[in-house]
Amino acid sequence: MPDDIPSRVLHRDGLVLVIDKPAGLPVHKGPKGGETLADHLDALRFGLPNPPELAHRLDKDTSGCLVLGRHRKALADLGKAFAGGTVGKTYVAVVRGVPEQTGGRIELKLAKRSPTRGWWMAVDPAGQEAITDWRLLAEGEGLAALALCPVTGRTHQLRVHLDAIGHPILGDSIYGGASRLPGGPVLHLHSRRVVLPRGRSKPPLDVRAPLPFHMRATIAAMRLEPAAIEAMADAVDFADKKAGSGG
Repeated sequence: MPDDIPSRVLHRDGLVLVIDKPAGLPVHKGPKGGETLADHLDALRFGLPNPPELAHRLDKDTSGCLVLGRHRKALADLGKAFAGGTVGKTYVAVVRGVPEQTGGRIELKLAKRSPTRGWWMAVDPAGQEAITDWRLLAEGEGLAALALCPVTGRTHQLRVHLDAIGHPILGDSIYGGASRLPGGPVLHLHSRRVVLPRGRSKPPLDVRAPLPFHMRATIAAMRLEPAAIEAMADAVDFADKKAGSGG
């Protein structure tokens, strides 16, 4: 269950909120019901007459930077920025195995794997274009920490792409074969950084979310420093890539 959501606000101004979404909290209501971020939006009004709305989405088990618009015009402007590819996004993932290369681009089309489960995706040559850029940050204990940039924004794109190249995200029970039993590893995928344009007269808004506890613990067990992984991810230049929202 999430902590007090207002305490997880990373940035607030008159137009935009960026929060650090906890892993395990869905952003929308699902068929199984249960608590979602929508239940907490009213607590994020901060004096405005209406609650903010999502400018994009993160999967239930993905943590980190989530952008919300505080009113209708702000939400429309954010929507144009995300659709136009002017929003920079960097994810950090811990994956099983160590890639042979230090970085690259994954270009594998994706389509729905099941007509009744629209979120369940698979590689399909007849599907929609899907592109992910990645960089190897560090390795240890048979695992690797990667920085990721979704150039397109397909459902579960990062998760499917990494599994397709033989390096599934640690804790991925859908695509990576992790156990779905309680107490198993949590998905190790985190929206570390988001960079939002703010017009010609202002510098971009650059917001970063600290790695969650479960990822920090795993990185420490890899004999690596979590703060160093954050710094290395921040130093990767994905600025020239069109960013989507494929977490």
